[in-house]
Amino acid sequence: MRKTTAIALLLFNFCAAIHADAQTKTGIHLLRTDKIYSHGGWDYLLADHPSQKLYVSHGTQVNILNEKTGDSIGVITNTVGVHGILIMHDLKKGYTSNGKTGDVSVFNSNTNALIKRIKTGENPDAIFYDEFSKKIYVCNGHSLAISVIDPVTDKVVATIPLGGKPETAVSDGKGKIFVNLEDKSEVLSIDAKAFKVLQRFKLEGGEEPAGLAIDRLTSRLFVGCANKLLVVLDAQTGKKITSLPIGDGSDGVAFDPELKLVYSSNGEGTLTVIKEISANKFIVAENIKTAQGARTLTLDYTTHHIFMPTSDFKTAEIEGKKAIRIPGTFRVLEYGK
Repeated sequence: MRKTTAIALLLFNFCAAIHADAQTKTGIHLLRTDKIYSHGGWDYLLADHPSQKLYVSHGTQVNILNEKTGDSIGVITNTVGVHGILIMHDLKKGYTSNGKTGDVSVFNSNTNALIKRIKTGENPDAIFYDEFSKKIYVCNGHSLAISVIDPVTDKVVATIPLGGKPETAVSDGKGKIFVNLEDKSEVLSIDAKAFKVLQRFKLEGGEEPAGLAIDRLTSRLFVGCANKLLVVLDAQTGKKITSLPIGDGSDGVAFDPELKLVYSSNGEGTLTVIKEISANKFIVAENIKTAQGARTLTLDYTTHHIFMPTSDFKTAEIEGKKAIRIPGTFRVLEYGK
């Protein structure tokens, strides 16, 4: 083979490889960074598309941003140790789970004024609404139970003992609630009518589950685990379908049913994007660089944008000691195409 021909062939193969690699990328990248000038730690955030508001838990309050512009438009105060936020548009109310006071704040979603406080178990964490039972579910981390709230009366109507520490819960919309137990490496299914545990699924290969999402169409659960694996389960049987590698420090998982993408936000500073090819086939599409500490996320299902909060740190987490946050650096990262 002549030298010029060989060089041309090598160049062609190189360009083809670059093109093939580009075709595998998701196109998801950092769109905007919104700074929030308040202090404290954080957990969940909520992208509420109907109101164009982004609710961000932060220390003793919830900061509210205009989702389109990133401008600060409000604050919900006195939510000490806040974890999760829920908005009920038909009732014109919102809810926050306050970990350090062991209660849920009910506020007017138009004025942000406090309506009442509902006592739950100890360290209420994730909170969500199940449209099937028309009830609110609150995961109580220290009480090892779920509090069930009727949003019409704003009263606890049931307490479901779990036998382990609940981290996150989701609904299949047809009468079953699924919750992961961080200390047991299990996922439980709960009867949304009888308020009792139906099944316990052991996570084969998965340890300390945190994030949880569901594909209601295929009945697949996506469980983000501390040992850098995302485990896919059959929601009906608990059978393990597969497991895929994700980044370290995953604390949030979301599923986009339109794009068929699973997201895992990893505290190490990456966003793992997994493509659902079919009910039984999944591939890691990309690991996108984000920022250290961006471990939780929320997904706007209409714009398909992903939001993750974080800050800068003085030191990395070493031997169980938490990293030291730098004041004035808290921000929300917005990713999308």
